[in-house]
Formats: sequence, C-alpha cells, structure tokens
Amino acid sequence: MERETMQYRTLAIEGRFEKRSDEEKPRIEGYFSVFGDVYEIYPGITESFAQGAFSDSLSDDVRMLINHDTTLVVGRTAAGTMTLREDTYGLWGSALVNPKDSAAMDAYARVMRGDVTQASIGFEIIEEEAEHRDDGTSHYTIKKVKLWEVSVCTFPAYKATNVSARQQDRREALRRRSDAWAQKAKERLKDGT
Repeated sequence: MERETMQYRTLAIEGRFEKRSDEEKPRIEGYFSVFGDVYEIYPGITESFAQGAFSDSLSDDVRMLINHDTTLVVGRTAAGTMTLREDTYGLWGSALVNPKDSAAMDAYARVMRGDVTQASIGFEIIEEEAEHRDDGTSHYTIKKVKLWEVSVCTFPAYKATNVSARQQDRREALRRRSDAWAQKAKERLKDGT
C-alpha cells in the first residue's frame, strides 16, 4: 500500500456533532473518527481505527476544512483556533468559527440547521495491522496516522487515490475468497454432500 498517498475516511456524525454559540463565539465541534467503527473500503475489505491512532498528530498543524477544500479553513491548531483530542470514543475536534469569514459562517449555519451532518478526515497511514481471514476477507486496523485535516462535509469525499492505494488489497481478497470457496467445494465433493 502506498503510505505517502493521502487517504480520506468519512463518518456519519448525526447525534455526535455539535454546534455551539457561547458568549457569541460560534464553534463547530464533534467526533471526526470513532475508534472501532468498521469502514468498508470494498466488499471483503474493511478497516477501523485503533485507540491512539491519532495521538502523535494531536500536536501537529492540523486544519478543519469545509469539504476537504484547502481554501476554506474553519480553524487551525497552529493558530490556536482549533483543538483536537482523543478519548476512549474517538478523535474529537472543536473549531472557533471566525464571524468575519463568510464561508466559515455559512458552514456554521448549515451545521446549525442540520443541513451538514457528516465529517471526514484526511491522513496518511503510518502503521496498520492486517488480518486476512479464511473466508477471503481482510480487515485492517489502523494503528498510527499522520493527520492532515478534518472536514465538515456535505457529501463526504472518498477519493480515487484510496481506490488505487487499496487496489492490490482488493485483488488479493478476491483471490483468497475464490480459493476459500474452491477449497470448500472440494471438501463437499470429497464428503459426497
């Protein structure tokens, strides 16, 4: 797998995403990744994030974007306008929305109304563990990432680069599934069932 390829993963955050306006300082905050949630990359290939996967990136320069658009920055850890933390549930972020930034306020208004209820993350995989199962499926547990950004998303992106990065894994899973089916068929023929 190409580690230097930017990866994107999406999370439906309904019920987990909050919008606050305390002391007239609007914020967008919520969970951008949940530990242990299984994400299907392809049929037969899944992945999940392990607790601690983001811990090395929490002090990095990470941005909150709108729809992965690098020109639409809501907050940034290096500027002190966004905070990130991990807890036992997942990766949580909070950005103080600039009231003078019309794009950020538009995003805030859409979150407030419930028109935007999903989030996504942009990252590179540093360490993962693969489990190749007898039924031909594979599961990857992502142990460590380099987090570049978190995004509030209308239609969360799953970029083509992810497809190409996991293409070999998909071919291998299909081969293993076919081999498992063939082995079971041989056993049934041998047993006469």
